[in-house]
Amino acid sequence: MLLTTKFLRPATDPRAVQRDRLSSLLAPGHPKRLNLVLAPAGFGKTTLVSQWCARTSGPIAWLSLDEHDNDPQRFWQYVASAFEHAGLTGLEPCQKSLSGSTDDSINSAITALVNALAADGGPWVLVLDDFQFAANDRVHRQFGYFVDYLPAGVTVTLISRSEPPLPLARWRVRRWVQEIHPALLAFSEDECREFFHSTMGMVIPDQDVQAICQRTEGWVAALQLSALSGSDRGLEQIKSGVAQDAPTAALSIDERHISDYVLSEVLDKQPDEIVAFLLDTACCPRLCASMCDSIRETDNSQEMLESLLSQHLFLIPLDNHNEWFRYHDLFRDALLHRIGHADPTRAHQLWQRTVEWLLDHGQVQGAIAQIVQNKDWPWLARVLATHGNNLIHGGYHLPVLNWLDELPADEIKDSPQLQMLRVWGHFFANRLDNLEHLLANVEDLLDQRVADSAPDAEGALGVQSEIMLIRSYLARSRSDDKNASDLTRQVLAEIDHTQIPLKSVTYYGLGLDDYGKGDLPGAEEALKSAVHYGQVERKPSTVLSSGGLLAWIQYNRGDMDLALETCTNVRKWVDQHYADPSQPRLISCWLSASLTEIFRERNQLRDAAAHLEPLLEHVNKGAEPGQHIIIQHVRGHLAFSDGRYQEAIEYLADAEQVGRKRREHIVFEPPASSALFARCHLAAGQAARARSILESVQSHTLTNPLNREQNSISYARLLVDEGMPQQALEILDALMAAAMHNEHTRHVVEALLVSAEALDQQNRSEECQERLARALSVAAEAGFLRLFAEESPRLQALLLESPALKNGGNWQRNLTEMLLSPNSEPSSATATGTQPMASKTNASRPARELAEPLSQRELEVLELINAGYANKDIAVRMGVAPATVKAHIRNLYGKLDVGRRTEALAKARELGILTG
Repeated sequence: MLLTTKFLRPATDPRAVQRDRLSSLLAPGHPKRLNLVLAPAGFGKTTLVSQWCARTSGPIAWLSLDEHDNDPQRFWQYVASAFEHAGLTGLEPCQKSLSGSTDDSINSAITALVNALAADGGPWVLVLDDFQFAANDRVHRQFGYFVDYLPAGVTVTLISRSEPPLPLARWRVRRWVQEIHPALLAFSEDECREFFHSTMGMVIPDQDVQAICQRTEGWVAALQLSALSGSDRGLEQIKSGVAQDAPTAALSIDERHISDYVLSEVLDKQPDEIVAFLLDTACCPRLCASMCDSIRETDNSQEMLESLLSQHLFLIPLDNHNEWFRYHDLFRDALLHRIGHADPTRAHQLWQRTVEWLLDHGQVQGAIAQIVQNKDWPWLARVLATHGNNLIHGGYHLPVLNWLDELPADEIKDSPQLQMLRVWGHFFANRLDNLEHLLANVEDLLDQRVADSAPDAEGALGVQSEIMLIRSYLARSRSDDKNASDLTRQVLAEIDHTQIPLKSVTYYGLGLDDYGKGDLPGAEEALKSAVHYGQVERKPSTVLSSGGLLAWIQYNRGDMDLALETCTNVRKWVDQHYADPSQPRLISCWLSASLTEIFRERNQLRDAAAHLEPLLEHVNKGAEPGQHIIIQHVRGHLAFSDGRYQEAIEYLADAEQVGRKRREHIVFEPPASSALFARCHLAAGQAARARSILESVQSHTLTNPLNREQNSISYARLLVDEGMPQQALEILDALMAAAMHNEHTRHVVEALLVSAEALDQQNRSEECQERLARALSVAAEAGFLRLFAEESPRLQALLLESPALKNGGNWQRNLTEMLLSPNSEPSSATATGTQPMASKTNASRPARELAEPLSQRELEVLELINAGYANKDIAVRMGVAPATVKAHIRNLYGKLDVGRRTEALAKARELGILTG
């Protein structure tokens, strides 16, 4: 006897959410033979397929399987009868074969069923619901045979909680299979809203819909249980099916009902081995085989995880390698509820092992989150004392402050280390107003420990060094540069006697001090040390900040290739060591600003804008004031280079305002936006406004020589524009020597250009051309390009007429093209010098022949350039003056007919002079 009710398709609820995006995937089509709808209980699998069937015009055979249908003979009797119940004729041979119980008779029955379908020729659909109950290996082999020989136009749809062991890989290659998995079945936010309104007859606020959708991850059974646990009036409306005048209901997730559902519908139906694994690993927020093996003290976790994944037991992959997973949050909550009540001692032991594994494998934030959730405050205090410093310097100062706030006061009041963490957290969050009070508290505690003869003298010395370092940064915010430098150097002198990793932050402070004094070589050395020790101490934020400022200095000094290499290497190191996809990407203001300036100067404005983009979000969210000024400065410079003067003026006005209002919160002197601000007004024809800006700034003391030089050069431009060339020359000649001595190469080029225009106004043509030639020579070596297009139209005309520009190499040709078409960009290859254009001079000469061979000294210089050395480093290695090195480089460039380092190296390789 067969139950005919198993052939009845479930009726569709007209109020149910219509899921057209999924129904279209189930539609028959060549060469598809099989729909596979896989998901755990309560994901709406049957409802979806039933809705699709209701809208399908062809004949449909439906069969709902149960635990009694695992026998091959019974299974195929039901399949054949489902077709017969739906109207398929010619099944007598099939039924006759099924009267036997051998494999041969069943195979004959399957063949007869396939023949009957072929004879009918109709577009049949067979739906097998709850196919997971057909767990017999013989059934699987026979069903694979059935699908392999199905006639064209017949489509089978399997609804299952687990993936059946069928030859799916072979069928996928043949494009026979359409799969719908839990991620597709999960309701979207719009579908959740429609479910509550249309299906459940409730109107709830959008924020509640969002919260419930996120918490349930679109699991429809959890949505329904949430709705059924709503207000009494809402529940009565659901029962009666009345939806008119539905009130706005306040809903929340009913954890108890959902947990009961999970335990009864999912967990209690699994084998003991699976249940044990699920309960043992429920404490893991994220799972991998190594972690599970460690906490379970077994070695089969990878196989268990893959088994869970194939059964779709609420296990969600977090990568493409089946290495990391997580459970659906509500499923995990139900598991935790079960083991917490059944065996609380083991549950706590497993949780401790999980936290220890996370700490041992560097996943400190995940471990802390677990500790906070369990409110184990002594353990949290120990973990923060050990790892808090690196977390703060890794960019996670705000979470550390939140965790410190979670700790009871008794855990902090006697710990200088934890109090110092709070100081660093406030410092990195730019909350400087309360720092003196916090520092005083730490100092009082240290004094008390000395008075009490506490044994941790070395630890106290380390905290004292931290205090001095913080005070040095506070001194910088007050423009007390001498005190800042003295404190920093004192820390450096004592740093080897402490166990606290402070060298990177200390050297960064020294770099800021030297940069503030305009000593770019000194700042460069300090920042290189900061990058090195930051990598040793594993402080990514310090590495990024130090490397970014180092690149900024290298850019201003005229070593743009080296600056780009610095940015690339620093970013690569941080991404290799700190690339947690669950955390936001660490961003350095200095680094991104340097990249923006480098690509802007190379006339690659689109690339510059791409590097600026992540900084704009930082500004919108409220950047630290010093960073805010840097970002708006480079943003304004990019707009100025692009001829968008009004936009540039708005950005720079904002930078100026922040600089005036929040100077006490800035621990370094940011770029002088006033100089660029005045240039924008001058370019826009507003000379009076430019003069007002520059004169107002002159009333303030600028401690950074770079900023003083920028303002002086802008003031000289103003004087030239106003027809006072002699005064401009006096200003420029006064700053030129110092700029050259301090390697402020960009300023040297700008001063030469502006002074050339002043000389032209005085009709001193020969001197004008001499300065233009010098400017072109220095800029070509450094790789500066865009700054020429930012000068006045008259100066650009003088440049185009200059013999020095007409007789040059690739760089000079690129500059000429840019001046003639200022809004066009060079190709990437041309801009970076990776594929230099063939010069007319060498076009007819054999590739490996030079008009004048390179001298031994020039070959030595070329090898050192190829090794990545800067000019001053080459001078040290060769034992000559930097000026001598520059002379060799000029001769080298002339013989190779190039204008910059990358072109020289490419040309040397082309000629066979270099092979590496």
